[in-house]
Amino acid sequence: MKDQSEFYVGYSGKIGRNTRRSIVTFLSTLGFMIMVFGMLFSLSQLPFANSTFELFNETKVTGIFHQNPYPMLKVEVAPNTYKNILLLGFGKMSVNPYLRKILKEENDLTGKELSIKGNLIYYDGKALLQVTDENKIFLTGKESEKKIPKKVNTGEGTFQGEIVDPKCYFGVMKPGYGKIHRSCAVLCVSGGIPPVLVVKSNDSSNRYLLLTDLNGKAINNKILSHIGKPVEISGDLEKKENWDLLKVNVSQIVELNLTSSIY
Repeated sequence: MKDQSEFYVGYSGKIGRNTRRSIVTFLSTLGFMIMVFGMLFSLSQLPFANSTFELFNETKVTGIFHQNPYPMLKVEVAPNTYKNILLLGFGKMSVNPYLRKILKEENDLTGKELSIKGNLIYYDGKALLQVTDENKIFLTGKESEKKIPKKVNTGEGTFQGEIVDPKCYFGVMKPGYGKIHRSCAVLCVSGGIPPVLVVKSNDSSNRYLLLTDLNGKAINNKILSHIGKPVEISGDLEKKENWDLLKVNVSQIVELNLTSSIY
């Protein structure tokens, strides 16, 4: 005859000894498995990048506008020290739609001093500014003696790396790994965000090359199929102060049989 004490009766508030032992064993085992799984999962994750996206903080940035080929502001960050901040739009868009209103006031913004409120993105010495409102772009009306940065040819080069969209890579998404983020990068570049080739070296330092076509113009849709894949690219190098640019013949990009270290 079965031990009637093992039947659980809700209103009595009593649990049989064997039933209690089984529940304790099950919960202990489950807790241990959850702890082990959590440890293994955390150890399997790639480290977070030390990048920043000031999503909830607007910063007013003032500098000289130039666009050759991608929109930037030349900003004085210290006496006689300048940094060119890459301008981006909200979401997966270039900044160009947000410049239409100010272009009605001034037909050519090149060399003009602008004040722009937006969200800063920065990582590894590079800075970008996300613009979300055309009404937060202002002409200062001041004459500036700061010169527009000129491109300086620095020879030819061959580089192995991966093409990314700088908005996500430099701070919006971190760590930003996986196929989903590769697809996101494709959408960002197709929306007008400049493509950047990330070249990693053995000493953990990275080099970032803004990609252009052979004429030094913006390149977006023609390069989409190569984004997020290890590639080898050769071309003419140009330096534009704190940014390097690489002129690309898309038909000569070589995809390498390597595993992506970014996506």
